Amino acid sequence: MKLRDRKLASTAVGNADEGDIVLSAHDITVSLDDKLILDKLSLDIRRGEILGFVGASGAGKSVLLRTILGLLRKQSGTIKLFGVDVDKASDMERLRVDMRLGVLFQHGALFSALTVQENVQVPMREYLDLPKKLMDELALLKIELVGLPPDAARKFPSELSGGMIKRVALARALALDPDIVFLDEPTSGLDPISAAEFDELVVKLRDTMDLTVYMVTHDLDTLFTACDRVAVLGNKKVLVEGTIDDMLKSEEPWVKSYFRGKRARQLDLAARA
Repeated sequence: MKLRDRKLASTAVGNADEGDIVLSAHDITVSLDDKLILDKLSLDIRRGEILGFVGASGAGKSVLLRTILGLLRKQSGTIKLFGVDVDKASDMERLRVDMRLGVLFQHGALFSALTVQENVQVPMREYLDLPKKLMDELALLKIELVGLPPDAARKFPSELSGGMIKRVALARALALDPDIVFLDEPTSGLDPISAAEFDELVVKLRDTMDLTVYMVTHDLDTLFTACDRVAVLGNKKVLVEGTIDDMLKSEEPWVKSYFRGKRARQLDLAARA
C-alpha cells in the first residue's frame, strides 16, 4: 500500500464525529484458563485525551488492552474503533483501523537483532510500500521526534539504556502517524527523572500530533501530571472514571487508598503548586 493510499484509508474509516469517541468498549467479558478476568466492562475514550487506566496488579489492565488490540479473544461484548465494530469489519476495514493504531508494549518489546532504525521501520515494512531511502528518512524523523540523537539509529537494543528503549518503542508506535497510541506501563523501570521526562514527551506529542493516548500505568506521578482522565479497574469492571479531582473525591475503598494515601497527597500538593 502506497503512503498516499494510507492517507486516504485513514479518512475513510468509521464515523469520526460520533460523539467524538475514538474507542468504545461495551460489556466486554474475558476469561483466561476458565478464570473470569473482565465481566461486562465498558469504557469510552475521547478524541485528543490522555486516559490513564489504573488498577491493582493482576486486575486485568493489560488483558483489556490486548483484547482491544485483538491479541486476546473476548467471550462477549463490542469493541468499536473510530466507529467501526472490529468484529463485523471486513479485512480491508480492519487493516485501515490497524494502521491508525500505535502500540508501546511493556518493556519496549524491541527486536534485539535489529538496529533502532530497523525497529522503527517494522510497521512501515508491514503496511507500506516505500523506497528504502524514504523509510530511512522517516525513521530518523521519528527517532528525533522522541528526543533521541541521530546516532542512536545505528545502535542495537542491547546498547541502550532503559529510558532510550522506551523512547525507541514510542518512535516505533508513531511510525505510521497513528490517531491513537496504546502505552502499556511506559514508565515502569525508569528512574523518577526519566519517567517525568517521558510523561512530558507524551503530553507534547499529544498536543503536536493531535493524538489520543490510552495509557496503562501504576505511576501516580503520571496520573497526576499527564492524564486528562483516569479509569479505575476493579471487581472485573470500571469502578470509577473521571478527572484526578473525581478520583480524590471517590469513596471507593481502593480508589480512596490509592489516590488519597500519603504519597498521593504529596503529589497533589506538588501538582497544584
